[in-house]
Amino acid sequence: MLQSNDLKGIFVPVVTPFTQDGELDLPSFERYLGQLLRHPIQGIVINGTTGEAPTVEWAEVEALFEVARTVIRRLGVRTPIIVGTGTNDTRTTVRRTAAAGEWGADAVLVVTPYYSRPSEEGTFRHFQAVVETGTPLVAYEVPERTGIRLSAETMERILTLDGVIGLKDATGGIDLLHALAGRTEKPMMAGSDDTFARMLRRGASGGILASAQFRTEAFLEVNRLAANGLFDEAEAAFSKLLPLTRLLFRETNPSPIKWMLAQSGILASDEVRLPLTPITRSLQEELSAFL
Repeated sequence: MLQSNDLKGIFVPVVTPFTQDGELDLPSFERYLGQLLRHPIQGIVINGTTGEAPTVEWAEVEALFEVARTVIRRLGVRTPIIVGTGTNDTRTTVRRTAAAGEWGADAVLVVTPYYSRPSEEGTFRHFQAVVETGTPLVAYEVPERTGIRLSAETMERILTLDGVIGLKDATGGIDLLHALAGRTEKPMMAGSDDTFARMLRRGASGGILASAQFRTEAFLEVNRLAANGLFDEAEAAFSKLLPLTRLLFRETNPSPIKWMLAQSGILASDEVRLPLTPITRSLQEELSAFL
């Protein structure tokens, strides 16, 4: 199981491949992980935002987890697996978190409850209930997708809970990271790809970054430079990654990433489940330059 001091470096949230008729494509997933895990990344996230968590059934998440564990064993690597278990229903989140722990997940990623728009006290109690499962938990703050933005005070309360090992900060800026500086010893991971280098300079311990599926070694180098205090060099190196990173988020994640993976022959299809749709022809043309 992951501990707070393990939450550093580059974690890659992986896609969930589908066939053209919308079914789970486990052969593509196995091939994809075989490519990705040849890089010395610090972990992967299954069933996160990039994995289309809202439209993936829980039995499918278990199947993905089993394939990931098999690939990791076959390659002889020790890559931790974080499983996204967060929903807007506390009871469902508790059940899923307990199940992921029983499977052997190293930690879970739990998003702040979306759609229901709970109070900050309700959100705190949501996390308080989930940590009772005993599975290490990474809190995930992503206001653009959930419709709520927690105060630094509430996030600090969440981070004080035993079992919460850190935070994925996808707020799109550095304000929360700055506000929490000196108020918690729990690690904070960059979750908005284009702010990665700035967040490292402000004290982030690494990133959970969808765009790190591509040019993975370059992302690892940015993190290495920052870990050694070479922040100017890290930002200069990251500036070379920004054009691709921004293109990958021009349209809704993970559609652009899936298109790139399919064009590279790693996935059999760029299929996404409705209400997501494949990327536009204009974005295809721009992304083709990076292939």
